[in-house]
Amino acid sequence: MRLLNCFLGILVVSIGFWLIWGTVAPVVVLGWAVVVGAFLWLKATSITEIWAWATLLLGLESFAWPVVLMIQLKGQSESLPEAEMGTILSAVVLGLFSSVFWISFSYGLFKRAWRTDQPSSEEEYEPTRTSLSRSRKKKVV
Repeated sequence: MRLLNCFLGILVVSIGFWLIWGTVAPVVVLGWAVVVGAFLWLKATSITEIWAWATLLLGLESFAWPVVLMIQLKGQSESLPEAEMGTILSAVVLGLFSSVFWISFSYGLFKRAWRTDQPSSEEEYEPTRTSLSRSRKKKVV
């Protein structure tokens, strides 16, 4: 099951990389997939950690997308046409929104993965019951 989730995580991160660098050669995307696969296989010890790392990488890719688009659209002239400025604005808004979402999601997954690795405080804590009669003394009138 870990192998299947690792493969799916690699697929998600590689598609995100391909969407950012649309004009890059497929060999580069394949190389990125191999690097991410090796990283996920060696670093993640559980399925939750695999998806935590995959969503973190997807969030970083979403954050880099507007920057890459600005670099690609920068032409010879100093000023950009209005249509390209609109494209950059929507890329910045969508890129920042999606990067915040995916990084926050990965934070939650990391928190869940690290919580399950450590013994839970609920398992160690066994409350003792005391009766109300022992804890409160009745007043005699």
